[in-house]
Amino acid sequence: MRVDVVVVGLGVGGEEVAGRLAEAGLSVVGIEGRLVGGECPYYGCVPTKMMIRAGNLLAEGRRIPGMAGDSEVRPDWTPVAKRIRDEATDDWNDKVAVDRFTGKGGHFVRGYARLDGPGRVLVGDEAFEAGRATVIATGTAPVAPPIEGLAGTPYWTNRDAVEATTLPRSLLILGGGAIGLELAQVIARFGTEVTVIEGAPRLLAMEEPESSELAAQTLAAEGIRYYTGRHVSKVDYDGDRFTVTCGGETFSGDKLLVAAGRKAELGKLGLDTVGLDPQAHTLAVDDRMRAGDNLWAVGDVTGKGAFTHIAMYQAGVAINDILGNAGPPADYRALPRVTFMDPEIGAAGLTESQAREQGLTVRTGLSRVPESSRGWIHKAGNEGFIKLVADADRGVLVGATSAGPTGGEVLGALAVAIHAEVPLDRLNHMIFAYPTFHRGIGDALRALAASA
Repeated sequence: MRVDVVVVGLGVGGEEVAGRLAEAGLSVVGIEGRLVGGECPYYGCVPTKMMIRAGNLLAEGRRIPGMAGDSEVRPDWTPVAKRIRDEATDDWNDKVAVDRFTGKGGHFVRGYARLDGPGRVLVGDEAFEAGRATVIATGTAPVAPPIEGLAGTPYWTNRDAVEATTLPRSLLILGGGAIGLELAQVIARFGTEVTVIEGAPRLLAMEEPESSELAAQTLAAEGIRYYTGRHVSKVDYDGDRFTVTCGGETFSGDKLLVAAGRKAELGKLGLDTVGLDPQAHTLAVDDRMRAGDNLWAVGDVTGKGAFTHIAMYQAGVAINDILGNAGPPADYRALPRVTFMDPEIGAAGLTESQAREQGLTVRTGLSRVPESSRGWIHKAGNEGFIKLVADADRGVLVGATSAGPTGGEVLGALAVAIHAEVPLDRLNHMIFAYPTFHRGIGDALRALAASA
């Protein structure tokens, strides 16, 4: 079958590319072996934020005493699990997504694809030849670390946690990154005893130390035990409970959730047939998402960040390039990410450490949410801060962190400032609405100026 475009993998990025190119009049084959739409709508962003929304409601209810009367909160996981099945995932059925793609004129193939030379893609006994473009968008999958005793046990990944209709009495979580901490907090709020084990010296190790400190304080305040700098040497499962061994320490729980990262599964894609390394961790792309001649890649497989918004952004760049349209190249200088804990911890651009490693002349400014007018008014649940990282030589922001009750929303203004390289003197003359959480940006800017 000869077509214009073959898209291998229909997660958020691949579906966007395939659908929009089909709408543009090209003949497009989209191939997906699992669920059209990928991780985000079925196991990631959408259902987990439904879980978090429910957990946050419980937390707000528990904050009523001393603020607005009395309260008694009785958590129930049943409506949460039902909403995930009925509203988010259609019980993990992708018919709506498949119909959405075919309704745009695309040809859908269910299966796992393998490249067979330039422009040629095999799915079982079917062969497709792409005259214009082949796009790889196969995403990532949860990683199972090579820990003695882990393989073969019924451990959870994020997918199992999202599918759960009941929650365990106790849960061990391997991994103190965004996924591990989001799930730790929400599951604990429904009454599960949760323990987080992280190998790095601190939680959220890729973010600012202040973010790690806030995350740790939040877990402790909610009765969630966490241990950093612990390397798991062994996992035991007796048919009922898990035991995790870290040196001379052991931890026990009814369930074990492994949230130790994700990886691209490139080994079976036939990359060697197009001159690429099948053992590579990611696919190298240029600023137009090109991975080779008439070959593009978007999303997690590019290694630019395992985020839905990155996949969608890259999809737009690739679409323009494939159609021959003018458009800006990919620019990741203000890449945003949010850990949807309560408080939310959002960041964009470089951390202070990353900026110093690049040899920049770094200045920072920090404001605390509880010390702002809106934070003082908010009172219960007002933990957070805004941290700015500036390149003093150029007078612009290169990074920022926004943590607080609406940390991810406040981050938007900071991401714009970083992306547009708005001069600091112009930011200092902005009018910030009173009393808002984003007014804390002005406080952080004053702290930045005072550090000169």
